Amino acid sequence: MISIIDDDDSVRVSTSRLVRSLGFVGHTFASAKDFLDSPHLTCTGCLIVDVQMPGMTGIELQDVLRAQGHSVPIVFISAFPDTSIKAQALEGGALCFLSKPFLPAALIECINVALSRRDEVSPPD
Repeated sequence: MISIIDDDDSVRVSTSRLVRSLGFVGHTFASAKDFLDSPHLTCTGCLIVDVQMPGMTGIELQDVLRAQGHSVPIVFISAFPDTSIKAQALEGGALCFLSKPFLPAALIECINVALSRRDEVSPPD
């Protein structure tokens, strides 16, 4: 399952459609808090998250997840790419940082990398 967190409804819808077209289950959330309050945290294989959102930013969400011991692979997307924010995201463990608008192929590559990394760190069933 892939969770998509973005305060922009059109981005959530279009990203969710792309994820579903790849054969994945996608859940969307309008805020980091909505995601953290959901039952999907522990079953998310990849997280696609906007950097700038009201309330909790994507970077703050990344910090919370790491502090709680969650190692879900994160792909950041941002309409306002900033080199210091990008560096902070990548240093915090993010796998990709894409600038909006991004090409679907770029996001697909990031998802593939994220899920392959997730498989490497997940214990066998």
